[in-house]
Amino acid sequence: MKRKSIGFVESKQPIRQPVTKFGGQPVWLDTPQWPTSAETGQPMRFICQIALEPELFGELEAKMAYVFMTDGDEYVDGTWEPDAEGPTLYRMVKKMFKKKLVPEPYEFAVQTELSEDPEFVPQDERADWSDDQWGEYAEALDGNKIAGSPIFIQDDEFPGPGEWKLLMELDSTRVPFSINFGDGGIGYAFIAEDGKTGKFLWQCC
Repeated sequence: MKRKSIGFVESKQPIRQPVTKFGGQPVWLDTPQWPTSAETGQPMRFICQIALEPELFGELEAKMAYVFMTDGDEYVDGTWEPDAEGPTLYRMVKKMFKKKLVPEPYEFAVQTELSEDPEFVPQDERADWSDDQWGEYAEALDGNKIAGSPIFIQDDEFPGPGEWKLLMELDSTRVPFSINFGDGGIGYAFIAEDGKTGKFLWQCC
């Protein structure tokens, strides 16, 4: 199963092209649709946009997937407007005259490398594997990536109903920005087979 490993490249200028990127502001292909949290009613934090390349996802009507997550208590008014800005990825930095570290928006282009993942093996089939078998399988699926097969920290947790493909896997311990997936957590974004629906979840140790 094809995948693309993700390497992060800090961008000094806003990325305004419809390409895969992390942080900054979304580059909308259609009417802006900034989601709000079902829990808080506030704008969710923009994590990334992923170009739906045919070599990874097949021929889809949709061309871009946008990933957001409820995170923190920041509120930015008017994020549904075309030129508005909402909460995004950040790093904590020291600012002059500030006693505490403050968040600073952060944006990354990506470098990707095409490779192959083994086919996903459900946990009930892995139950009788030796430690060596599991270690080899886990190592092959490891890393930040677009598409491929997920490696779950806990139980298998595909969305439902219907068939779903892994859109992105993101290890919070191996990214150059602040993101909360719990203790050593991994985030998993999925896209429905028809490309019309996406879902995001995370697991932690």
